[in-house]
Amino acid sequence: MVIDKEYYKMIFKRKSFRRFNDTLKLSHDELRDIEEKVKALISLVDTIDVKYRIVRREETTCKRGEYCLLIYSEEKEKFLLNIGYMFEQLDLYLASKDIGVCWYGMGKTQESEYENLKFVIMMALGKGHSHEFRRDYTKCKRKETQEIWHGASGLEIVAEVVKYAPSACNTQPWRVVCEKNKLKVYRTTNIKSIMPKDKVPFYNSIDMGIFLYFLELAMLYNRISFQRFLCQEEDQAELIPIAIYHLI
Repeated sequence: MVIDKEYYKMIFKRKSFRRFNDTLKLSHDELRDIEEKVKALISLVDTIDVKYRIVRREETTCKRGEYCLLIYSEEKEKFLLNIGYMFEQLDLYLASKDIGVCWYGMGKTQESEYENLKFVIMMALGKGHSHEFRRDYTKCKRKETQEIWHGASGLEIVAEVVKYAPSACNTQPWRVVCEKNKLKVYRTTNIKSIMPKDKVPFYNSIDMGIFLYFLELAMLYNRISFQRFLCQEEDQAELIPIAIYHLI
């Protein structure tokens, strides 16, 4: 995995845009650049087919942004993890271009299928001013590090950074157990949220893909090498295993 250090810096700049500046418009060149960047996204699971479309917001039920990026996928095992992992790369890249993003979970589109793939989720997009992005990431509402990360073993800087990953309704479902030369990543099902209960596993699975990208980005930036192994998920567990990282 080749890491772009600029993406790491964007962890501290990006935010989920709730309000977009309607006076600013994305240019044709910017839209083309977004399309090219999507084509270069690194997948978590190479065998899952993913497609996308960029449409004007008015073609969806989304109430934010100028455009929406619609994401379609094969419904294979770990497809939600894969989507979160891939498209968070785009979120961070667009922050570097002063383009705001909001993962818009409940949005609907007229095209529920595209090239035989099912619609999964959309991202609202819109141009922003640089001052509209986050200026002090420490003011984010996040859980205390010790609540999501147990045992640091020299990874304190990584533990502090990864908790700033975005999640649906700020549920922050990730839990990490650090053992000797090993990280175990889990999704907790003990979630209190305004989301409908039956929707929580769906969106939190996307969130876990986002988190895995943050985790890998932070480790590689800090020159920590690893091997990743994705786990077989256990539906009934309170802590569902997602991935194990062997530190090299």
